Amino acid sequence: MKIFIACDHAAFEAKEALKGSLASAHDLSDLGTHSADSVHYPEYAAKLAQEVLRHPGSRGILLCGSGIGVSIAANRFKGIRAALCHDLDDAEMCRRHNDANVICLAGRKTPAPLMTEMCQKFLSTAFEGGRHQTRVEMMEKL
Repeated sequence: MKIFIACDHAAFEAKEALKGSLASAHDLSDLGTHSADSVHYPEYAAKLAQEVLRHPGSRGILLCGSGIGVSIAANRFKGIRAALCHDLDDAEMCRRHNDANVICLAGRKTPAPLMTEMCQKFLSTAFEGGRHQTRVEMMEKL
């Protein structure tokens, strides 16, 4: 599975730590930012959303200081289901029930080991389908 990762300046260090812990087990593409210099998070959320849409079956990992901004920006794209997650249960359930294809993380608030665990849970959890498929289809029609 192709995995895309991107962040703004506020989460640059968190992204680098996360990337280091995931790269050996996943086909990971870093879309930036590549330094702690100030940037605009919507640009990186858009880059990642477009790549996830271009590569069916891929997933994305987006980070900013709080995770809120990137989740709002990514969800502007039809076909993207970006979920802001704070714990392992969020990371599992966003996949299981919502077929989320992008996980959003708070780089300034979430410890690196927990982010790694959350991403592993997000990447390894399957969508349940069934009644949840109906709900995902309803969201796509909004």
